[in-house]
Amino acid sequence: MKKFLTTAFLFTLAAVAFAQGAPAAVQKSLFEGQFTAHIALAIAAAGCGLAQGKAVVAACEGVARNPQAAGNIRTTMIIGLALIEALVIYVLVAAFAIK
Repeated sequence: MKKFLTTAFLFTLAAVAFAQGAPAAVQKSLFEGQFTAHIALAIAAAGCGLAQGKAVVAACEGVARNPQAAGNIRTTMIIGLALIEALVIYVLVAAFAIK
């Protein structure tokens, strides 16, 4: 149910953001690029936070079940966290390209 509500909220936000046209008198409207870049970055950062939280929880549970494997679990978790964080950096680069 939580995933459904999150998805419904994001679709509603996207529909509202792109439903209105830009005013003819204004040269650069709010929806031309900067707003879209900020929304994309906010969604990516939120997804990154959720994914990193789940990764750390899973690693802690793994270490709690098997303390001898803590080194391997920690190494794998750090690599995974770096890859998850790289996705947000890609969106940040794309946001700078849009501006």
